[in-house]
Amino acid sequence: MDWNAWTFWWVAGGVMVAAELATGTFYLLMLALGCAAAAVAAHLGAGAAMQLVAAALVGGGATAAWHANRRKHPRAEPAERNRDVNLDIGETVQVTHWNADGSARVHYRGAAWSARMAQGSASEPGTFTIVAVHGNELRLAPAGAP
Repeated sequence: MDWNAWTFWWVAGGVMVAAELATGTFYLLMLALGCAAAAVAAHLGAGAAMQLVAAALVGGGATAAWHANRRKHPRAEPAERNRDVNLDIGETVQVTHWNADGSARVHYRGAAWSARMAQGSASEPGTFTIVAVHGNELRLAPAGAP
């Protein structure tokens, strides 16, 4: 079988896409774009050096652009602390009594819930804000705390 340069580039791009599907590394898709650019350059009759330049510029440029985009837009909070996923985050509850193990029972939305402090320990009853929901347990912080 006689492989043309463009055949090599298309197969290399396909291998990168398959590897991305297996690993979940989105950067491999950017490099596969570089392989596609090199394949197009080969179809247009460019030499081996120009094919490599096309692969490097498009693949490297796409990878750099994706990296810059990820840096500019930080990841979302985990689901247990993300208000977009769980609307209980940010609501307030009244704690009337803390148990010796650091837990409490609070009434929220018409039911009794288990609750714990998100960080540290609390001994004072009062108003607390829900900062996370871990399973069926509310994680609390003092009201007004960041």
